[in-house]
Amino acid sequence: MTLNWLTPADRLKSLPPYVFARLDELKVNARQQGLDLIDLGMGNPDGATPQPVVDAAIAAIQDPANHGYPPFEGTSSFRRTITNWYQRRYGVKLDSESEALPLLGSKEGLTHLALAYVNPGDLVLVPSPAYPAHFRGPLIAGAEIYDVMLKPENDWVIDFATIPEAIAKRAKILYFNYPSNPTAATAPREFFEEAVAFARHYEILLVHDLCYAELAFDSYQPTSLLEIPGAMEIGVEFHTLSKTYNMAGWRVGFVVGNRHVVQGLRTLKTNLDYGIFRVLQTAAETALQLPDVYLHEVQARYRTRRDFLIQGLGELGWTVAKPKATMYLWVSCPPGIGSTDFAFSVLEQTGVVVTPGNAFGKGGEGYVRISLIADCDRLGEALRRFKQAGITYQAGESLVSGLQSRR
Repeated sequence: MTLNWLTPADRLKSLPPYVFARLDELKVNARQQGLDLIDLGMGNPDGATPQPVVDAAIAAIQDPANHGYPPFEGTSSFRRTITNWYQRRYGVKLDSESEALPLLGSKEGLTHLALAYVNPGDLVLVPSPAYPAHFRGPLIAGAEIYDVMLKPENDWVIDFATIPEAIAKRAKILYFNYPSNPTAATAPREFFEEAVAFARHYEILLVHDLCYAELAFDSYQPTSLLEIPGAMEIGVEFHTLSKTYNMAGWRVGFVVGNRHVVQGLRTLKTNLDYGIFRVLQTAAETALQLPDVYLHEVQARYRTRRDFLIQGLGELGWTVAKPKATMYLWVSCPPGIGSTDFAFSVLEQTGVVVTPGNAFGKGGEGYVRISLIADCDRLGEALRRFKQAGITYQAGESLVSGLQSRR
């Protein structure tokens, strides 16, 4: 019996094509052909989770008391650790009982927040380009998305003056993310003050994704939305342990902020999951309490890779802005070629994987994102392959003709 009578729900049909899926197909084909891939596509940190975190998990898993269902809202100990971390990092005082909620990674929480607060037809503001969960979550919930187009001349920071008043009056939520994935842009404190004023004026919920707060360089300190007076009344902030602590596969994140919004998300999640395994919460507590020397080592690792790759790309004709945070470079495509064709061509010709910018929305067209998730030896090999294949910033015409000849 076939299921040709069964069709997906409209919410799945509303999702744009997932470029990452096509990229994965090409990666599988390349590996089958014996190509040595250098995968700089995903934001998947390389290296091991810190040993104290692993040790804490091993000890916790030996305790049978941790083997049952965890509390829906997370353990009180983990929630206190989260709020203590916020007080230590940003001077923000939070109530661990009502203003902090552990998540199965921040992506899960960002998407489920839309399901908790978006009705079909509600208007949601999302920068373009943006982390895909910022627009895919609302799309799944039935939202109408308004793309707030970001521009390089504004350093990829939202310009609220470009949002028509009629749109602002209709908007229910604004998702945003600084330091930014994918652009690696950072925003000054004044921007956050403007965001809070804008949201309060138009009664818009602010959803800020602070997943790269710890990956900052050159004495730069990112701003937490919740530092801004009035933000707690109209905002929440998401964080993850995936990037800073090499815990991407552990799936631990959290949301903090306005208690009504946090508790609304909690209500939804009690109907969807049983929370995070206690063992993982214990490990996450250890991570958030690691001494700053660990953080400094992580920052130095990414800073070194950033500088190395920017210099190497510069020798091939690219001028790449030096980001003050995140684990990415946002690199313009050569003239005459789109981001998908460029990324796929680079993979086919060199075995180096980069992410096409249009995977992050139409505002990312003309760029690729390169993740700094390999050591300098591998980054140097990627640059060598670029040079050998003639992939330089001036190589747009040859790349385009090469692609056309294969079609």
